[in-house]
Amino acid sequence: MPSPDDAPSPARANASQSAVDATLYLHPQTLARLGTFELRAKMIVEGVMSGMHRSPYKGFSVEFAQHRPYVKGDDIRHLDWKVFGRSDKLYLKQYEQETSLDLVLLVDCSGSMNFGSRAFEEASGVGRKSSPSGQPIWSKYDHATASAAAFAYMALRQSDRVGLGIYADNLIDAADRSSAQGHWRRIVNILSQHPVGRPSDIGHVIDQTLGKLNNRCLIVLLSDFFEDPARIRTALARIRHRQHDAILCQVVDRREQTFDYTDTAPFEGLEGEGKLRIDPRAIRAAYLDIFNAHLEQVEKTTRSFGFDYLRVGTHDWLGPGLAAFIARRNAVLKRSKSG
Repeated sequence: MPSPDDAPSPARANASQSAVDATLYLHPQTLARLGTFELRAKMIVEGVMSGMHRSPYKGFSVEFAQHRPYVKGDDIRHLDWKVFGRSDKLYLKQYEQETSLDLVLLVDCSGSMNFGSRAFEEASGVGRKSSPSGQPIWSKYDHATASAAAFAYMALRQSDRVGLGIYADNLIDAADRSSAQGHWRRIVNILSQHPVGRPSDIGHVIDQTLGKLNNRCLIVLLSDFFEDPARIRTALARIRHRQHDAILCQVVDRREQTFDYTDTAPFEGLEGEGKLRIDPRAIRAAYLDIFNAHLEQVEKTTRSFGFDYLRVGTHDWLGPGLAAFIARRNAVLKRSKSG
């Protein structure tokens, strides 16, 4: 099985750009499962590059449609130099049949994402015994970053632009949207950081992100979504109001789902809540009721806006779940277009 650096572009980036091992985030088996699937938006997305996404309007020649402001990472071949000469501003030409998908990945690196109960060596699939930060545990953040790398790989294979944001209570690091050679490696570099001990604020982060988007995008949020459901609903409403598409990928750990602890012990909050000594057996039933109700509420809220929802477990292999999700999504989109 080839390594990611032997895979088709964009994974064939110059390894000298970084010492980060890309296999840590996207195992070759995952590449093999995901490589045949295309990531599709639910709407006619705007773009400036001739990727694999074509306008649904058949029978038209490739004609100029409109201008839009230049964004860092755009292909400069589409710049309208006549407009630049008149206005001293950079604008790109858009064409009816050159619509492409802009993918924006937002990965939660708040404190709760540092939790995990699976051995890193077992989960990584490449024989590594610890994460870049030295943890022997495969955390929710590790699983989210691997998922984000997979989404980015699929989109970049289609010559679509991909942007990335790492966030907690605000955007901590980001990569501008691009489809350039080596961009996947840059994404992997940014994903290599470890969680911070702060809470997440999805509303603030969505506001920051939307302020940078001047065309319709597919926004993929990867998080445990341990936030007030009302705040999640408000954030999704803003995305819908701006006419973007979205996928919420909720990452959970098996021990969070089972709470199979037996001994009285101090439980420590990962976002500054302090320690509390509890008997887990005494609160297990109530905990599971609240936890499962929260998961259901996040999914219900997501689907109420017409967005897609995917729940992934840290003990599950990444490739099969994502491949099945993309296949289902593509089938639904195909039926909706043919109907």
